[in-house]
Amino acid sequence: MTRLDQTDEAMDNMASADPKEIEALYVQNAASTSFDGQRLTLSGVGTTTLLFSDRPDRVTAHLPTTEFVDGWGDGDDSFASNPPNAVLSSFDGDEVNDVVVVLSEPVLKGSDLSYLVTITDGELAASSAESSMFIDSIGRPMSAGSVAGVHRRGRRRTRRRVGRR
Repeated sequence: MTRLDQTDEAMDNMASADPKEIEALYVQNAASTSFDGQRLTLSGVGTTTLLFSDRPDRVTAHLPTTEFVDGWGDGDDSFASNPPNAVLSSFDGDEVNDVVVVLSEPVLKGSDLSYLVTITDGELAASSAESSMFIDSIGRPMSAGSVAGVHRRGRRRTRRRVGRR
């Protein structure tokens, strides 16, 4: 089975399942990032955005990044009407920097994808090397089970442990 056949099969499975049951999470990988104080740009972003869901369906697929951006405002509970939370995880040398953001207004130009961002936890560097953006499902609050919620909960636990010493 080719990768395209696997993607088609996964998308068919997702379409046939009850949409209330599938909460897709998305991953976008980039060669580098830059931040100008308002817009975060993923340079060398992948041509596909990986999507996956948790139990019970465990759907995985590759969605063309152009389709991801083009569909930003589709539906009643779209990313445009309810901006998603995300964690940008950047790798510079031996250091990993995770920052929780809210994404809006995506713009794709060639292999550069930029978002207007609001930082909710952490600090965005002006530039970084290889990075992955983990985007929470549409219309979801920053719950304990969301990518951003788990990240924030982990930071709070770390701060509490450090404060107790």
